[in-house]
Amino acid sequence: MKASEIRSMSVAQLETKLVEMKRDLFMLRMQLATNHLDNPTKITALRRDIARVKTVIREKEVGGDAK
Repeated sequence: MKASEIRSMSVAQLETKLVEMKRDLFMLRMQLATNHLDNPTKITALRRDIARVKTVIREKEVGGDAK
């Protein structure tokens, strides 16, 4: 997910997306533990996307629409 896509979303949409992404991360970790995960780099990419979403949420809370 690109940062420009994330920044165009509202805070409510971002929070919903964050919940979905955390659920997906949990499922990927379960697949990793049971040796059913095909591509382990998905976990890293999803963790970074979660961090991007959290950063944009925080920016919008603190400074309105800060860059």
